[in-house]
Amino acid sequence: MHESFDIVGDVHGCLEELLQLMTALGYGVERLARDFLVTPPEGRKLAFVGDLVNRGPATPAVLRLVMTMERAGLALCAPGNQDVMLARALQGRSVNASLGLARALVQLDREPEEFRVEVEEFFERLAGHYVLDGGNLVIAHAGLKERMQGSASAKARNFALTGQTTGKKDEYGLPVRYNWAADYRGKALVVFGHTPVPKPKWLNNTVNIDTGCVYGGHLTALRYPEREIVSVPARAVYSESRKRFLPNPALASHSRRS
Repeated sequence: MHESFDIVGDVHGCLEELLQLMTALGYGVERLARDFLVTPPEGRKLAFVGDLVNRGPATPAVLRLVMTMERAGLALCAPGNQDVMLARALQGRSVNASLGLARALVQLDREPEEFRVEVEEFFERLAGHYVLDGGNLVIAHAGLKERMQGSASAKARNFALTGQTTGKKDEYGLPVRYNWAADYRGKALVVFGHTPVPKPKWLNNTVNIDTGCVYGGHLTALRYPEREIVSVPARAVYSESRKRFLPNPALASHSRRS
C-alpha cells in the first residue's frame, strides 16, 4: 500500500494561499491566536518542497504553521535555498542580500527572540531531501539525480538545494540551469520546485510544482500516489520576478484594468 502525501510547491510566505490550498485538499485549519490547529484527512500527510520563506507577505505565520505541523508529525519539509539563506542570516552569517530576504527579516524582527531560535533549529534539523514510499517518491527542492537519492553527502544536499548550472547566464542575468530532468530515468517520482513555471511541468518521472504563487501565479500541490494536481490562484503579485512570469488570468485582467 502506498504512503499518501499532499506535496506543496514553493510557498514564499504566501499564507492565505497556503490555507486556501490546504482547505481544498481537505485539511481542517483553525487559527488559535498566533498558532494553528490542523486536522488532516485520514491517512494523509503534507509535504513541502522548500522555500517556505522570503519575498511574500507572511513568512513568520507560514513558518509557525509548518513548524506546528512538523512537530505534530503531520508534515515534512525539504529545505529550499531561500530557507537556508534565511537561517544563515538569523545566525548572523554572511549571505547574499536580497529584497526578499530583507522583507522576511523585517517580519521576523517583530517576533520574539525564542521564535527566531526555533526557526533556526527547525531548518537545522531538516533532511536535505526525502526518499519515501519504499523508494517510489523523492522530494527535493531543486530535484535530484537518481544516483544521489538517499545520499547524505554535501554534493547531494547542494544539488537538492540549488540544482546545477551551466556556468552561463540568460538575458535576464540569471544562471542557466542544467536540465537534469531531461536525462532522468529513475523509478522514483521526483517532485521539486525552485524554478517557477506557469503550470506544473512533467518530464520523464519528475514534476516541477513551483507555479510562482509569490509572482502572481498559483500555489500548487501534487496528491500522491494519485498524481492529481490541485492549485489555487495567488491573491496578488507580492514580488516582481526578474524573468517575465505570466500571472494567473484574474490578476492579469485586474492589472490591465488598473
